[in-house]
Amino acid sequence: ILLSHCQCPTDGMRTLTIYIRAIKTNQDLLPETPWINILYDDFWGTLLTHSGSHKSFRPLCTLSFRLNHALDGLRPWGFHLVNVGLHAAATGVFTALCRPLLGGGTWSLLAGLLFASHPVHTEAVAGVVGRADVGAALLFLLSLLSYVRGCGGLRAWTWLWMLGSLGCAASSMLWKEQGVTVLAVSAAYDLFIFQRLRFRQAAVILFGKRNTSVLLSLSILACWGVLLLATRLYWMGNKPPNFSNSDNPAADSPNILTRTLTFFYLPAANAWLLLCPNQLSFDWSMDALPLVRTVADWRNLHTVAFYAGFSLLAFFGLRDISGHSSKAKEDSENSLVTNGKTLTNGHSYDPPDGHHNNHNTSSESGTPKTNGKSTHSGNGLTKPHPCTPRTAHPSLPGASTLPSTENVVVFSLGLLSLPFIPATNLFFYVGFVIAERVLYIPSMGFCLLVAVGARALYIRLRTRGPRGMLLGLCTGLVLVYSIKTVLRNQDWSNEEMLYKSGISVNPAKAWGNLGNVLKNQGQMAKAERAYRNALYYRGNMADMLYNLGLLLQENDRSSEALHYYKLAIGSRPTLASAYLNTGIILTNQGSLDEAKRTFVTCAEIPDENLKDPHAHKSSVTSCLYNLGKLLHEQGLQEEALSVYKKAVQKMPRQFAPQSLYNMMGEAYMRLNRLEEAGHWYRKSLGAKPDHIPAHLTYAKLLSIIGQKTQAEHYYIKAIQLGPSKGNCYMHYGQFLLEQSRLVEAAEMAERAAELDSSEFDVVFSAAHMLRQASLNEAAERHYERAAKLRPDYPAALMNLGAILHLNGRLQQAEANYLRALQLKPDDVITRSNLRKLWNIMERQGLRTTQGP
Repeated sequence: ILLSHCQCPTDGMRTLTIYIRAIKTNQDLLPETPWINILYDDFWGTLLTHSGSHKSFRPLCTLSFRLNHALDGLRPWGFHLVNVGLHAAATGVFTALCRPLLGGGTWSLLAGLLFASHPVHTEAVAGVVGRADVGAALLFLLSLLSYVRGCGGLRAWTWLWMLGSLGCAASSMLWKEQGVTVLAVSAAYDLFIFQRLRFRQAAVILFGKRNTSVLLSLSILACWGVLLLATRLYWMGNKPPNFSNSDNPAADSPNILTRTLTFFYLPAANAWLLLCPNQLSFDWSMDALPLVRTVADWRNLHTVAFYAGFSLLAFFGLRDISGHSSKAKEDSENSLVTNGKTLTNGHSYDPPDGHHNNHNTSSESGTPKTNGKSTHSGNGLTKPHPCTPRTAHPSLPGASTLPSTENVVVFSLGLLSLPFIPATNLFFYVGFVIAERVLYIPSMGFCLLVAVGARALYIRLRTRGPRGMLLGLCTGLVLVYSIKTVLRNQDWSNEEMLYKSGISVNPAKAWGNLGNVLKNQGQMAKAERAYRNALYYRGNMADMLYNLGLLLQENDRSSEALHYYKLAIGSRPTLASAYLNTGIILTNQGSLDEAKRTFVTCAEIPDENLKDPHAHKSSVTSCLYNLGKLLHEQGLQEEALSVYKKAVQKMPRQFAPQSLYNMMGEAYMRLNRLEEAGHWYRKSLGAKPDHIPAHLTYAKLLSIIGQKTQAEHYYIKAIQLGPSKGNCYMHYGQFLLEQSRLVEAAEMAERAAELDSSEFDVVFSAAHMLRQASLNEAAERHYERAAKLRPDYPAALMNLGAILHLNGRLQQAEANYLRALQLKPDDVITRSNLRKLWNIMERQGLRTTQGP
């Protein structure tokens, strides 16, 4: 509590920091925290309505973390096991979803394998907090699959499936915000897979001639989505989150052209990660992806190519192709056979009996026959929905046709793009530039798109050789993805490798986090170099300046540390931990007035718009504690108590209060208000039953009020708790000395000085106790040790002179008296002792030094 030993991560929202805030220091995971708090706090344990909250309302994910914590504490294997299990389940459900879209053979398997092995999923699965994305994806798929079943089910079950779909959609959103987009994906499925519409037909349904059943389902999806979003907005205080410039530099740019070009480029960059995940990073913030500032930037070509390709695929899927005889010929020639029945390659539609539309009907694939009936493609305006059973619908087992390639392409694009919309900065700014974990759900659309494209190409190839080559290429793609995923998992095997892997992408952030890791490993020189490398790339990172200052302070380079703390404060005036350690250094340097001003300034910093208000409040509380301690040492007990009370009021839930309570007891003791002192000593022991200082101070209080037996019990308990702490033996020895148990007191004094031979206070007190026990030789030895530890401390020299005086070493005693007077010329006791010494020396005929 005297020093803020907590390293500031280089960004409050990245990798190790995310783990620390979401799991390690998240009070909502602890058993003593009420379960209901999960509903009022964000993912990081901050109150949702707080101005610094990220508004990440994910109570189901937090609940899963809490259950992990309850079962096995913070042991990582349990957390990782759940993540891997969720990924396996999501892969299985996604593959099941692909079966009615691609068929139950090679192509649905290909889509599932691509999803299972895609390297971009490594962050979501290997990173513990990536569970938010993986769990949301599983519920996303269950919601979509329920909707699919409802579309083709029997009338009695249709609305039950619909309710299940809506419930899973809400649960997915409560696992992560992105999950609510499943409602839009379900609507895309309804229009382009179940209804098998083209663009003109969908427009007619939505804006022209009405189809009540279709509009009813779409209206339910839309209303449920609006209700979920409105409820969530209300629950988080009707305010968007605030992000720093480093989180999303484009959003902070004042230039509208820069913002526009960069935001248009970001989807292209994300699409490239899906297509070619060669370069991955734990962090893409700051300057990892430089802003697109001008039209001449060559990356605009990537943007144009991406949107052109996306538009061409959308046009291919949405165009009206009725009347194209070449298409009919192609479909007729490439029919498939399943279970002994001839099926088209997915370019036909077989409406139920009695529901043929007589307006502009035509066949996409000529007029092939299925079970003796003509197959026609209508505009879909009169099909019953969603309650009418279908004899040939892809959502049902034994379906006799698959949706057309064009329709699956459109659905794939929807599955790819709709879940990504929240990350586009289109409706609100987000707290990242690129986040690989956010691509977990959109990658489903990518995998499905690759599989349907491979299937379409396979059908068009005529001979076995090219088809075999295509299958080999697909197998190779899965193999390459798998190898890359294995290699990327090695990067995620430990923090050092992870941060080293990110140096090429984001050197400032990677070097900074690597410095934290090296410091924790005790490699101080390497850690310092890493911090300085980070500052080379980005010199105004307040957290990095603070971390470098902390490292220097812990290595007794206080002046350098003070310099970097002041730079950190200049870069971020709200960094309370920098004020705290600045005040501590100033106190140690004797600049007490400046230290007081620093502590007071820290205590007045509000926690508004801060990423981690809990950590801020902890630092503020520590500042008040140190300010109170400084006042206490100056004898200003009333002022110290006032400061301590403010600290108690401001301390957050996770703050360990035992030292604060103990110091309040000390202040009351100095004021001779013993009953109140006892109250705070007991509170300190209640907060931490093994808190040694509270045992010692409470024992002293009990001794004062005459409860000697109880006092001795607490002294002995303190020694049992800290058998290697000389301070415990010293206090117990003083107690024994007061009881005239001189031999025992001497033993405690010797033991204390032996254990803490480098601690001046312990050695000096031990020498004093030995002198009082008349063990002058031992006392002399320890006084000499104390004088060597603090050669410029007058009291140490005076006491050494006094014990030498008593032991007959008169000339040595004279020398120490004179040295003490040089440091404190007006000390009355030293002058008196020196005069007595000279009288003895004169009587013995010894030569004396000229006195003052």
